[in-house]
Amino acid sequence: MAAGGENSPLRGCRAITRQPGFGEVLRSHRRAARMTLEQLAEASGVSARALSDMERRRSRGPQQRTVTALVDALALDGDARKQLVELAREGRLRDRWARPTGLSELPPSVGDFTGRAAELVWASELVYAESAPGVGVVGLVTGSAGLGKTTFAVRAAHSVRSSFPDGVFFLDLLGMSQRPLPATDALQLLLRALGVADQQIPGDSQARASLYRSLLRDRHVLVVLDNAASEEQVRPLLPGGAGRALITTRRLLPGLEGVRRLALGPLPLPESAQLLAGILGERSASDGESTLTRLAELCGGLPLALRIIGNRLVSRPEWDAAELAARLANEERRLDQFKAGDLKIANAFGMSYEQLADSARQMFRRLAVVPGQDFDAALAAVAGGVTIEDAWEALDDLVDLGLLFDSAAGRYRFHDLVRLFARDRLHQEEAAAKREALTERVTSWLLRMATMSGRWFEPGYGRPGRPGPDLTVLTSLEEADGWLRVNVDNWLGAMRAAADSGPHSLVLDCAESMHWFSERWAHSPHWQEVFTRGAEAAGALGDLAQQATQLNYLAWVQWVPPSDPEAVLRCAAQALELATRAGATAQIAWAHAYTGWALLLLARPREAVAASSRAAEMFKTIGDIDSYVQCLANISDSLIREGHHAEALEQSLERLALLDDPESGMTPSVATHTRPVTLIRIGQCLGHLGRRTEAITTLSEAIDVMDTLQMSDFRQAGALETLADLLAEEGRTDESRHAYARAARVFEAIGDIGASDRCNALATVVP
Repeated sequence: MAAGGENSPLRGCRAITRQPGFGEVLRSHRRAARMTLEQLAEASGVSARALSDMERRRSRGPQQRTVTALVDALALDGDARKQLVELAREGRLRDRWARPTGLSELPPSVGDFTGRAAELVWASELVYAESAPGVGVVGLVTGSAGLGKTTFAVRAAHSVRSSFPDGVFFLDLLGMSQRPLPATDALQLLLRALGVADQQIPGDSQARASLYRSLLRDRHVLVVLDNAASEEQVRPLLPGGAGRALITTRRLLPGLEGVRRLALGPLPLPESAQLLAGILGERSASDGESTLTRLAELCGGLPLALRIIGNRLVSRPEWDAAELAARLANEERRLDQFKAGDLKIANAFGMSYEQLADSARQMFRRLAVVPGQDFDAALAAVAGGVTIEDAWEALDDLVDLGLLFDSAAGRYRFHDLVRLFARDRLHQEEAAAKREALTERVTSWLLRMATMSGRWFEPGYGRPGRPGPDLTVLTSLEEADGWLRVNVDNWLGAMRAAADSGPHSLVLDCAESMHWFSERWAHSPHWQEVFTRGAEAAGALGDLAQQATQLNYLAWVQWVPPSDPEAVLRCAAQALELATRAGATAQIAWAHAYTGWALLLLARPREAVAASSRAAEMFKTIGDIDSYVQCLANISDSLIREGHHAEALEQSLERLALLDDPESGMTPSVATHTRPVTLIRIGQCLGHLGRRTEAITTLSEAIDVMDTLQMSDFRQAGALETLADLLAEEGRTDESRHAYARAARVFEAIGDIGASDRCNALATVVP
């Protein structure tokens, strides 16, 4: 008879024996006694659901006391009683034998399976995918612990089950255990399931693989190989021809050729909340949508974590979900909350951890001290106390086991719960003194790297001559800019750690080095904290002048839109008081300058001119031409605010000549960055004076220069909007729309959504 026919051992999803099992015999006796499941349940004290599972072969070997209750209820004696008792005993033995081997009928799919729609489509495509002659189609599902790889594979296999009339097999390869199932033993199990008698199974592994492939060559079989350990383990198990295989593994198995790969990631938050609600059932309505969303968020999209939290709440109806969410919010105790019965998420992570070499384990747990969300190999080497070459090797091992995520940009990151597990391992396996030294090493390196990077932008420093021997060498302004932006969470986290532990000089040096770079990244949300910590560090060191400096920087932060002029005045007043006590003339002048800027924002232009003029005179007296020019800009803005456009234009043109004069005494880099801002002032004045053509030319030049300097901020956005207005007045419709649209994008990028909406609206109504 053809393979897969009615009498084939591949019929359905298991290797079928011809002897009736316990469930079939039980059903025949129940029917002979003319009893329903419910009647037998009532007579025996065994639940109807348990009886149904037995009859459907889901439970092949019930316990002795259960069998005794059943045979008594059915009034069986003699051979009939003995047969049922023996079948139950054999079923228990088979279950015990089957557990370590892992081969079984396809497990049932969970009823509350949620999401993974695109991934299920990917799995269904395996059925119809074409391959080279004699080559089977193999789908490889990878991902870290707790992502539900097995649950997904089972659901996917059930969804395509009808396409495999010759059988669906499920084999647990025990890849995360200390003794993964050898390929030769796996082949023996599969051959048995395919109907090969034990005496016909070759003893040699290669011969078994050859027989296995020949049996599957023309058969439509799906083999689900769960929890694979290595390429060597699964390669002999891959079917050829019409066969298909679906493999799950925590490892990437990069050595497998020609497989279709699916990297399973965390569930999105909406699907996580939906899964949690499905697990909770009726009680989800009383727990509230916002609470469930918060719980789902704390689970980080891991189905195992969601299952644990859901099971805890279901098994304890009196528990308050909001209270559990509050407990989970505490990072120190969060990992301990993820346990329910024999489910414990730390155990799942621990199985991967145990697979690592000692050096990779050390790297894994020490990376827990990295303060930011992600890191590169250089920072990993510092944390691990190893060379960067050794760091790359360890990171590869961690990514391979799903303990880290990597990206094309060379950045690595933990899942939040895996990070907590790493921190737990660090506390369990390393002494307090070592942990403290590790934190100090990472903190110091990050702050010194940030300080070195920031000084690339300071006129007094530029390219650092001799970076520390342990620091990463940066070769350009662009590299320094990139390092600071990408690592901002790390070096800012290091500032917090240093502020708490006491090396205040490192904190102050870092904050001071950010002064000029902050102009380049004006709308970053981090500057308030950076300069506040700088001021606190200067105060702890008793350095009044530096404390005044940091407070003046804070005044600048409050001046950047969306501006808070009252906060600017408060910071400037504090800086003025400290600078006066310290005799720091430059900071006294800057306090007056920021006061002028705040007064202009408060629509008090005459007072603004007075404060700015005072600051300008002080800067001129001490020979600080760079700062003197900045004060002149505020005076021009005040004149524009009062409607004195011709006077403002004249002053702005004088300032431009000063910027372009190599003998002016200005620092070239400061002059370069001040020039486009001055051009914007000139363009605005020309526009107000009706000289639109000149204004358009000047504003366009300013915008182009800012593009070159990567100065995409509120000033460029304002210049683009003014340019769009002028182009519209000139009837240059297409150019105007383009300028409005670009202004909208810049406003959106810096967080000014109102201005962005305004420009987008104007772009649509330009006649």
